[in-house]
Amino acid sequence: MLRKFLKLFYFGLYNICVKNFPSSNSPRSLGCKLRIFFLRPFLKRAGANINIQPGVFMHSPEKVSIGNNSGVGRDSYIFASHQVEIGDNVMTGPQLFIITSTHGTDRSKPMIQQPMKFAPVKIGNDVWIGARVTILPGVSIGDGAIVGACAVVIRDVEAYSIVGGVPAKRIGARV
Repeated sequence: MLRKFLKLFYFGLYNICVKNFPSSNSPRSLGCKLRIFFLRPFLKRAGANINIQPGVFMHSPEKVSIGNNSGVGRDSYIFASHQVEIGDNVMTGPQLFIITSTHGTDRSKPMIQQPMKFAPVKIGNDVWIGARVTILPGVSIGDGAIVGACAVVIRDVEAYSIVGGVPAKRIGARV
């Protein structure tokens, strides 16, 4: 019981104080080091040289894996009701939303009675995700992909493709 309380206290301390500690855009800054120090015990996996910017909130961080040399942009929100896997060398802009749950939409029941549906999100290696991107449940983003700012990703993104828009569609490829 005491151990659970201390863990909740520690995570609460992160959310109240450390989450918003200012820092530069570098994993070597004091603010980033503090955020990693407080989050590392809760994450499923925290690779080397990761960069968590100020204001990042994670629901169920024990389901979140972040690979080596990857970062999560300022004021991002990761709602991990299911697994979230972020590969190596991933850059994300500010205000990224990753959501792993949604409501059912069966017409036979009122919306408020719909069961929740859960699906993982996987982001490959060497991916660039722009500012204000939303990634919905069940999406996989392939290695080397680029997701343009403000895109809403509702389906898988092929490796080395460039997508953008609402919903996100292929608009090019990395060469």
